[in-house]
Amino acid sequence: MPVRNQTSEHMGGNASGEESADVDWTTDDELDILTDTAISTSPTLTSHGTVAILGSMEASSSGGASCSKLVKHFVGMGFPETLVSKAIEENGGDTDSILNTLLTYSALEESPEQQLGTRSDPASSEYDTLLDDVSDMDSWSEDEIADDTDSMPEKHKLLLSLEITGSLTQEQRKLLSLANMGFTVEDASIAVERCGTDASDEVLADFICAAQMAREEDCYLPIIISKVTRILKKRKLHEMVRRKNDTDDESIRLPNPMIGYGTPSQQPERIHRSLSESSMGPPFFYYENVALAPKGVWDAISRFLYDIEPEFVDSKYFSATARKRGYVHNLPIEDRFPLVPLPPLTIHQAFPLSRKWWPSWDTRDKLNCIQTVIGSARLTERIRTAVERFDGDPPDSVQKFVMDQCRKWNLVWVGRNKVAPLEPDEVEMLLGFPKNHTRGGGISRTDRYKSLGNSFQVDTVAYHLSVLKKIFPNGINVLSLFSGIGGAEVALHRQGIKLKNVVSVEKSKVNRDIVRSWWEQTNQTGSLIDFDDVRMLDGERIEQIINSVGGIDLVVGGSPCNNLAGSNRVSRDGLEGKESALFYDYCRILDLVKCIMARKL
Repeated sequence: MPVRNQTSEHMGGNASGEESADVDWTTDDELDILTDTAISTSPTLTSHGTVAILGSMEASSSGGASCSKLVKHFVGMGFPETLVSKAIEENGGDTDSILNTLLTYSALEESPEQQLGTRSDPASSEYDTLLDDVSDMDSWSEDEIADDTDSMPEKHKLLLSLEITGSLTQEQRKLLSLANMGFTVEDASIAVERCGTDASDEVLADFICAAQMAREEDCYLPIIISKVTRILKKRKLHEMVRRKNDTDDESIRLPNPMIGYGTPSQQPERIHRSLSESSMGPPFFYYENVALAPKGVWDAISRFLYDIEPEFVDSKYFSATARKRGYVHNLPIEDRFPLVPLPPLTIHQAFPLSRKWWPSWDTRDKLNCIQTVIGSARLTERIRTAVERFDGDPPDSVQKFVMDQCRKWNLVWVGRNKVAPLEPDEVEMLLGFPKNHTRGGGISRTDRYKSLGNSFQVDTVAYHLSVLKKIFPNGINVLSLFSGIGGAEVALHRQGIKLKNVVSVEKSKVNRDIVRSWWEQTNQTGSLIDFDDVRMLDGERIEQIINSVGGIDLVVGGSPCNNLAGSNRVSRDGLEGKESALFYDYCRILDLVKCIMARKL
């Protein structure tokens, strides 16, 4: 789940051992932790850069397989029988070696000059030369550079021009980083434009990989593994193992099931919760962030928020999509009630027309956590082509490939063999926002996906905030930090809690415009006051606000999860990261409000 802006509502995590095998809850912000053994023994179709790797499918049974069964197996995968027989003759019954040989033969037949060129080592690539060029760049003179640039490849020119300027924009740094990873300038530019300059290098690389896979005509397209791919694969594996070690050492354990102090459909047997006197209001406060964070993060969040134990909840109990979050608050936990009418809780309830086209082998009941980016049209066409090759159900390997992509990108079936990403209005519905909440006013589709992907799940938040209706029957004054697209405000409004005054702090102008438009369209009678940076709220400013609105009843928000979420494999630095360190501003402002309110009592 790509990462979010400094002041937008944030994104998710994953509980260990929580989910059943038929639903994959691993999204970009909820990444399962894999080990070397799991990777080496699971049948997979993965991709990096320009490579598609078909994993070992029948290693456990290859020793006793007969020659005829092997021939039938590989011919069924689309390889010519003559090549299959030749590969079996050379490698015996070793299915891995047979598959590698077949991939090499097919690559040589289709484009021998392009795949191997004239080099004796097919595993090497222009990435070696690129690294040499970059390492020598500091020793070049400007005259030497001018003489040599005409003959340089495109991405070498990019590296050189960006290095010479000395002062790089964020977009240029992203392009330079992707070029260093071996991607073309064209692919890098498209990825940055599609995902935004705030996206991490890993997110951009994953986007390019998916796009390159979609360009190929066959899901079994054989391409020789390049050196840059092996490097990227090793880095990803090491990072995944590191995250597993961090998670295993986490002192705060995620519950199973992840229902917090209860959901409309499930209630724990015993609820015991005690709050210290220092944590009590006014004001009430409500803080949210991703459930699966780096080691020690939730310990620190709890410690800075009056040692209150987090309430971990997965929004799959409130909607048809997962969103695992932790909430720290001093709200009462008795007499909660859900929004009505109740939202759809399964995929088929949310999209009834899809049932007609849904294949029996797609056993998903819930969608994964909503992301800020969507699957490409080329990817959906690639899936259609892969499935249409077979009269009945496709083989297990194709089913796995399709299901991996459907889970990753939240694709739904919209026709015979046709999948498609969610539309923005469908995402609004899944997250509990009114239809067209993010539509119009000059807001692009890309911005709509980004804003929604970083938002609260309204039904979940509304359930927790419902206790305020009895406490504030005449309305409530809210200080909304990192407001995003107004998830907390929408939740309070939908619960029938009058918004007397809302002070909204949100850096994104797109999001501020969305909240302002919603405020006007719902005919709110109170005042909406907005700021664009939490750092503007010092003691003097907060006291002015409190005096002007008559007090703050609720401080709500979730600081950026850029450096916490699992999708950020580059700068997952916890609360000390550049963006996620804004958590301390939430604590600072909350403490100031409590102190000022206490003086006025």
